[in-house]
Amino acid sequence: MIKDLQLRISLKEEEIPNILLIKSAEKLDMSRDKISGIKVLRKSIDARKPKIIFNYKVAVYISEPVPDTSEYNFDYKDVSKGKPIHIIGFGPAGMYAALRCIELGFKPIVLERGKNVQDRRRDLKAINRDHFVNEDSNYCFGEGGAGTYSDGKLYTRSLKRGDVRRIFENLVYHGATDQILVDAHPHIGTNKLPKVVQNVRETILKYGGEVHFETRVTDFTIKNSAITAIQLLNGDEMIANKVILATGHSARDIYYLMHKKEMALEAKSYAMGVRVEHPQAIIDSIQYHCSGKRSDLLPAASYGLVQQVNDRGVYSFCMCPGGFIVPAATANGEVVVNGMSPSKRNNLFANSGIVVEIDVEKDLQKYEHFGVLKALEYQKDLERLAFTAGGRSQAAPAQRLTDFVDGKLSSSLNPTSYQPGLNSAPLHSLLPKLIGSRLRQGFKSFGKKMHGYYTEEANIVGVESRTSSPIHIPRTEKLEHVQIKGLFPCGEGGGFAGGIVSAAMDGERCAEAACELS
Repeated sequence: MIKDLQLRISLKEEEIPNILLIKSAEKLDMSRDKISGIKVLRKSIDARKPKIIFNYKVAVYISEPVPDTSEYNFDYKDVSKGKPIHIIGFGPAGMYAALRCIELGFKPIVLERGKNVQDRRRDLKAINRDHFVNEDSNYCFGEGGAGTYSDGKLYTRSLKRGDVRRIFENLVYHGATDQILVDAHPHIGTNKLPKVVQNVRETILKYGGEVHFETRVTDFTIKNSAITAIQLLNGDEMIANKVILATGHSARDIYYLMHKKEMALEAKSYAMGVRVEHPQAIIDSIQYHCSGKRSDLLPAASYGLVQQVNDRGVYSFCMCPGGFIVPAATANGEVVVNGMSPSKRNNLFANSGIVVEIDVEKDLQKYEHFGVLKALEYQKDLERLAFTAGGRSQAAPAQRLTDFVDGKLSSSLNPTSYQPGLNSAPLHSLLPKLIGSRLRQGFKSFGKKMHGYYTEEANIVGVESRTSSPIHIPRTEKLEHVQIKGLFPCGEGGGFAGGIVSAAMDGERCAEAACELS
């Protein structure tokens, strides 16, 4: 017999060995000896009140063995002689598209402009140490895409797009901890993601797929409204009639190429702002109602904040407890910041994007002459402004949070996790009013919601501008581009996803569509 139970465990009880067995036996009113095992199905923390509660959903096995579910099997086939499906980009969407092609008996040929995870590390080091951006290999481009060097956050609201459990199990199959199947807000960690990504590549190669690194696509050949070939930067041409476009939200050259070839694009609303960094101890004290060090049983605390300011949402984005701020520019002459966390989330700082909604129909009148590229050009201008304000390097412009709200230049800045360094800058006057004024009001409101959040011990760092794609690539119900047969816009770059999981699910869907039409 198997019984599913909901258990509430206090922080003090969590320290007791075999507490789940003890609580389960009490709730079922039976001897512990009759319980052969307990499997945790879900775990979350309720810290809304001073008494912190661990919520467990468990399966209790009564007088029968607990099944071994540590092995996850996928129906990968030898596709070395299968029909080819070309996939441009090897981020979450491209990786899962390739894996799904193999399951369906088609040969994925992946073209990735960046380098493999090992070689990519040198280029990340160059950004942080030498302030030089390799425009094909950086925090956004390369094996695994932007997801490889991120927190690996796997929480998604896109539950109707596909099988979330399947996405998680595939990550476990490729080396992620099975804890992601249990946690309410699962993450893998930037220190563990590269190995998972490498294992995905090895699976693709093992079953006959291809992965080509340092292979940038520069053009498409279109005949009779259908894609027939791909041109590469080295001058080679690849015949291709089914192409999944999974280039991510930062591959601006692809948008410019499509616009030049008069392929349908649409401007898309998105969000931009700054990244705020607090000492992790401050966030812990607020969220866990503690004055000293948090309990070792508790993870580094996170938060989620949202406030409407003058008809626009101001909200936290990609919150990284115990994490780092990293330079995410994809070209020299721009500064972009993002966040990441290691698996243990044990860094001294907490950071989060705090961004403002940009309505492309109402907010960008001065950019109308750029047409569908107006949101992209606005994004670029903000990143160039950050580059100049930061000192014309990858050092980022920054300000103490309280000084930003008060409208004065910071005479000094707090310690930071951002390796290229910070330079004091008047972000309160440099940011466009559309963004800056709403951020200032938003931070005041956040300080009332989280007492202690509004503090001079926090820095704001600019700019957080790559929250999502500023371009939408329209597609049909069959997931093909509305004009070009055989081209399947996919993932974040097409405007169809907003994170690792939703991008992975969209990659699978596009693979299924491409294979069905092959």
